[in-house]
Amino acid sequence: MLRKILIYFVSLFVFNIIFAQPLILILDWFINPDHAPIFVAEEQGYFKQAGLDVKIISPADPADPMKLVAAGQADIGISYQPQFMVAVSQGLPLVRIGTLINSPLACLAVLQTSNIKTIKDLRGKRIGYSTGGIDDITLQTMLKYNGLHLSDVQLVSFHYGQTQALLSGSVDAITGQMRNFEIPEMALAGHPARTFYPEDNGVPPYDELIFITNKKEINDPRLKKFMLAIQQGAQCLKQHPQQAWDIFAKNNPALNNSLNKISWFMTIQYFSLNPGKLDKQRYQAFAQFLLRAGLVTNLPPLNSYAIAES
Repeated sequence: MLRKILIYFVSLFVFNIIFAQPLILILDWFINPDHAPIFVAEEQGYFKQAGLDVKIISPADPADPMKLVAAGQADIGISYQPQFMVAVSQGLPLVRIGTLINSPLACLAVLQTSNIKTIKDLRGKRIGYSTGGIDDITLQTMLKYNGLHLSDVQLVSFHYGQTQALLSGSVDAITGQMRNFEIPEMALAGHPARTFYPEDNGVPPYDELIFITNKKEINDPRLKKFMLAIQQGAQCLKQHPQQAWDIFAKNNPALNNSLNKISWFMTIQYFSLNPGKLDKQRYQAFAQFLLRAGLVTNLPPLNSYAIAES
C-alpha cells in the first residue's frame, strides 16, 4: 500500500512538472526582500508541485502591474492596497486575490539626533515628501491625530532625494520612507532615524502589498494553486529564514549585501502566513477612510473587488 501511495505522488509530481501551466506574475518593482515568499516558493519547487510554470517579471514602473493585469497582459500582479482601491473606484477591472505584506511599511522619519521626539514637535518644521494622493492623506491624518494641521508645517516637495534632504538639514522630517529598507539604510550609514508609523497615528491599517488579477480571471483554477504555493513559501520562510536567505543571496548575487540581508529579516514579520485570507472588516474600514478623505468618491461592493483565494 505504501509503495502504491509513493508511486502515486511521484507520478503526480512528474505530471505537474511536465504539464505545468504557464502563469505570468508582474512584481510591483525590482526584485527585493519584499518578495521573499515568492522566491522561496520558486526555489523550493512549490509552484512546480502545484502544476504552475510561473514567469516573474519586474516592471519598468510601479504603476505597470495594475495596467498590465487590467489589459490582460499579465495573469497576476503585485500592487499596493490604497492605490489599488483608488484604481478600482476609477473603473479598472481588478480584483484582490491575496496579501503578500499585511502591514503598512511607509513611515514618517526624523533623525534621532534631532529635538523632534513626537509628531507634535513637528509644528513649524519642514517636512519633505515625494508623492501626492495617499501619502498626502496619510500625513494629514497623522498630523491631525496629534493635534496639528498641514498649515502648522511647511511642506517641501522632492521627486527624489528625500533622505539626502533630511541628512543635509534641508528638511526636518521626511514621509514615505520604507521602515524595512530606507530606515536601516540610514542606520548603516551612521544616521539612525526616529520613526512614526501611520497605523499608530490615526490611519487604519492596510496591506502594503497585495496580489491582484483581472475580474475576468477570478474563476481560473491557477489562482488558488498560486496562492497555496505562496502560503507554503511564507511558512517555509518563517521556519527557515537563514536558509532561505542563503539560497536567495546565492541566486541573486547583486542583492547579497548587508542592507538587503537586514531588510530580509526585518520584513519576515510582515508577510501574511495565510495570504489568501480576506479581512473584510479591515478593507471596509480603509474604504471608509478613503471616502472620508475624498481620495475616492465611490467604491463598488467589497465582494466585487476583493475575494478570498484560500
